[in-house]
Amino acid sequence: MGVIKVYKITSKRLLTENIYLMDIEAPRVAKSAQPGQFIIIKNDDKGERIPLTIADYDREKGTVTIVFQTVGYGTKELAKFEVGDYVQDFVGPLGQPSEFVHEDLDELRKKKVLFVAGGVGAAPVYPQVKWFYDNNIDVDVIIGARNKELVILEEEMRKVAKNLYISTDDGSYGFNGRVTDCLLDLVNNKGKKYDHAVVIGPMIMMKFMSMLTKELNIKTTVSLNPIMVDGTGMCGACRVTVGDEVKFACVDGPEFDGHLVNFDESMRRQSLYKSEEGRAILKLEEGDTHHREGCGCGGHK
Repeated sequence: MGVIKVYKITSKRLLTENIYLMDIEAPRVAKSAQPGQFIIIKNDDKGERIPLTIADYDREKGTVTIVFQTVGYGTKELAKFEVGDYVQDFVGPLGQPSEFVHEDLDELRKKKVLFVAGGVGAAPVYPQVKWFYDNNIDVDVIIGARNKELVILEEEMRKVAKNLYISTDDGSYGFNGRVTDCLLDLVNNKGKKYDHAVVIGPMIMMKFMSMLTKELNIKTTVSLNPIMVDGTGMCGACRVTVGDEVKFACVDGPEFDGHLVNFDESMRRQSLYKSEEGRAILKLEEGDTHHREGCGCGGHK
């Protein structure tokens, strides 16, 4: 049985090594997509369900932009698709939109907002920064990467951010250091003050950035899409403890208060989820709270 021709790839480009950007024709998703939400893509009949954050959307053209890293079999197969090809499923938008979408614009204008993107995290950060730009609200952005070659979406971000700061671990471009060092430099040496930080990137980066922003008394939102994206799409992958509550990134998130997320537990779950034995251990440990029915990802089916 061939792929039902609905979701056409209209553009594709390699952003950096193993990271691709694609525009997919999906008018219904584009019409209702909001910053912070994600989609589930399935390449073909045999393909696995891959959750990816919406990196941009064009309501007029009816396209949705996705950015993905080739880490597992599904994403490596997707990278083989070319412009004019079709994917079988493109379900969304899923998850909750970013909290500021519902906020009063005049109140938002009074706040100093900072976005921090680590690696591929620049993709989900971009539509949020663009939303602020479209609503005439200035925000600052830090993009962090290991080296200059791995910085993605710099040009796009520069057009919509008030100030864009690039930091590289090896000092090959922009600020020499990690995103946490860059923020400390901005606050301590450049006189910057922020009321709210939105941090998206690898779990370890979000953990240390949240620890720093807590010290600096900056309210912080993190996006836990990495536990879905790096996960297998199997149900239970996105379970997270926020404060005293068990939450599921696919339904309740993907965005949560960075100062309440139990990052150590999430990172342990991430590594355990990579093996069948690990998943069995978690199922036993977590019992009824292991997964949630009707989550939209369909991982429990």
